[in-house]
Amino acid sequence: MRARMRPRHSVLPGFGPTLGFTLLHLSLIVLLPLAALAWTSAALGWNEFAAAVGTPRVLAAYRLSFSTALAAAAVNAVLGLVVAWVLVRYRFPGRTLADALVDLPFALPTAVAGITLTALLAKNGWIGSRLESLGIQVAYTPLGITVALVFIGLPFVVRSVQPVLQDLDAELEEAAASLGASRWQTFRRVLLPTLLPALTTGFALAFARGVGEYGSVVFIAGNMPMRTEIAPLLIVTRLEQYEHAHATAIALVMLLASLAILMVIHGLEAWTRRWQAA
Repeated sequence: MRARMRPRHSVLPGFGPTLGFTLLHLSLIVLLPLAALAWTSAALGWNEFAAAVGTPRVLAAYRLSFSTALAAAAVNAVLGLVVAWVLVRYRFPGRTLADALVDLPFALPTAVAGITLTALLAKNGWIGSRLESLGIQVAYTPLGITVALVFIGLPFVVRSVQPVLQDLDAELEEAAASLGASRWQTFRRVLLPTLLPALTTGFALAFARGVGEYGSVVFIAGNMPMRTEIAPLLIVTRLEQYEHAHATAIALVMLLASLAILMVIHGLEAWTRRWQAA
């Protein structure tokens, strides 16, 4: 008689309960609120929904929120890579303090960050007054919004790239240099392919945080409709006017657009990983 086939058991027990807990958590914390958002927006009907999200004021808020978030994430991708490189590759006095200060935007209340940046960059501020003499206005402009988003998004890139740099053997750079490669060739052909997935992840996290940021932006933006009014502020304004369905409609469009952009970014990240493995 053939021996009965015994079912294989996982080395790590508890797969069923943990999977159930994970699905329950995702349903209650993520899927249920998103379903409620879509349900509330659906109460408007298609024509009223299109009218709520298609006004020039709403479209201008969308453009401002997404453009400044993308610009800030791009700046953070460069600055974050430089900061992570300095913290990993160099030893200097105060390095530990500098490494801790990178996480300051995580711990600092966003309202405090917004008030501080506004006080510094306003026309009568310590930095803003000097920039004003050069004809550069930062506060109450899209540039000020971008600066605020750079401040709160930088840690995402640094903390994404830093572990990869720490695991990257410096002998690879020495080997490339010994073979006659320049510093730029070493960075482009040896370091960048390894860092690109982590850099893309940091970019995506910084962008996602920037799109929905409210506290640090609302003070420095000036909140002028059609000019410096961000989409999250417009949602709050609609809620204060008891237009809950219109607020959820604006939020739903932001959600769908953010998901689409993040899917493209993660697709690029997966492609870079496959390209690196090949």
